[in-house]
Amino acid sequence: PSFPKKIGVITAETGAAVRDIINTVARRYPACQLILYPALVQGVYAKDSIVKQIKLANSDSLCDVIILGRGGGSIEDLWCFNEEDVANAIFDSVIPIISGVGHEVDFTISDFVSDVRAATPTAAAEIATPDISVLKECLIRDQRVLRDRINKVLENKKLILANLDRTLEGKNPRNILKEKEEKV
Repeated sequence: PSFPKKIGVITAETGAAVRDIINTVARRYPACQLILYPALVQGVYAKDSIVKQIKLANSDSLCDVIILGRGGGSIEDLWCFNEEDVANAIFDSVIPIISGVGHEVDFTISDFVSDVRAATPTAAAEIATPDISVLKECLIRDQRVLRDRINKVLENKKLILANLDRTLEGKNPRNILKEKEEKV
């Protein structure tokens, strides 16, 4: 979505990834609310934890988009994002998912199943949110355009009124009588 109201974040509740996502969203689009769905993102139980949180976010239906994030690591550290159950949960998600797993060089199956792949968790937050400074510039530009258009319409209406005023002045009964009186 162009202007998400709520973004679900599935990642470890401690660590650099969640802090990066929080900071990026706060800087770019502070009107957005983040909902953290804490999950294990490494180890034997990570697969089940991620699947559970994807399903929970979908059943809550509170989010406009979900960021599935984790910072970089070895292929073994990121392996839970290659699991079939995780891929199926992402695929089955009604809410769009941005996969921000690892760093630029890391690719996992979750990247290919997600709606969008981001190179990092920070990039996922950037993809999920508009930049408020760009929005402000657009609003200022649109305000100028709107003001110019309104002024053109008003000038046009003033000309029409002036023409109507001249027309009405010629049809004023006093003026018509005065003309007839002068002729007589």
